[in-house]
Amino acid sequence: MPVRSAGRSIRPDLLARLTDPVVIAAITCFLVALAFYFRFWMYQQVRYATRATEDWGHTLLVPAICAFLVWQNRAALERVAFRHFWPGLVPLTVGLYGYLFFVVGVPNHLGQGLSMVLTLFGLVLLLLGPTAMRFLFLPISYMVFAVTLPESWMIRLTFPLQLLASQGSYVLLTIIGVNVTLEGNVLNIVSSSGNIVPLNVAEQCSGMRTLVSFIALGAVICLVATRAWWKRVVLMAMTVPVALVLNILRVAILTYLARYNPDLAAGDAHTLIGMLLLVPGFFAYLGIVWVLNRAVSEPEASKAAAEPAGGRP
Repeated sequence: MPVRSAGRSIRPDLLARLTDPVVIAAITCFLVALAFYFRFWMYQQVRYATRATEDWGHTLLVPAICAFLVWQNRAALERVAFRHFWPGLVPLTVGLYGYLFFVVGVPNHLGQGLSMVLTLFGLVLLLLGPTAMRFLFLPISYMVFAVTLPESWMIRLTFPLQLLASQGSYVLLTIIGVNVTLEGNVLNIVSSSGNIVPLNVAEQCSGMRTLVSFIALGAVICLVATRAWWKRVVLMAMTVPVALVLNILRVAILTYLARYNPDLAAGDAHTLIGMLLLVPGFFAYLGIVWVLNRAVSEPEASKAAAEPAGGRP
């Protein structure tokens, strides 16, 4: 346990702190208490994440990613003097009561999830202090990617994305000389046998699944690949166009394949092609990271070591 003298904390080795039986017992009790209090939201979130028709499967990986981001800052955390910071009671209390309000008063899954993140922030601030929070702020903030958006928001976003995917695919197919027409969000392509095959760009082809997952992935890469805030802003801004272009390419490929076999534009083949296209999209995004880092070099390692992997909040 940290030794305190004259109100100040002596800085023991981080691993020694974490392997102390008292610390392990305290962390376990806190985690069990939080899991019990937020069990309703967790249960609902797992249901959303495991439904094949939902866009939230990536949320199950968010806690592990947060733990990885904390682990990246382990060297800096070893130099931090942990101390109680009583103002942390404010966000902790607001988060606890906010969650209760969004469960009993006005049921809202988004509000419950954000209240959970606020509670975690307040608890860490209370127990470890603002100096440690400098290194833990962004890993904790990343937990917002574990919270699903309301269905009404998804509906409003999905329809414009359907139109964008269909119009972009139409332009791309026309450029390469494919005989295709566009009616709303329906692409009509002439098959190899001369028949017209309609391909409806429905909710599943809107690209919302790709967009949501790609933004969450892009945020991780931003935090890991660079420490410069302006680069992180650029990279986060690029996640949206990369995901949209990727979806346009996917719809165009599915439409082209429908010329020869309409079954390739539906079912398991549809899902498999969408997953395979995530690979070049991921490497395209890493290419943007490489270009930015080559254009402007990162700070020296000695300076970077003094900064948290998540940067300064």
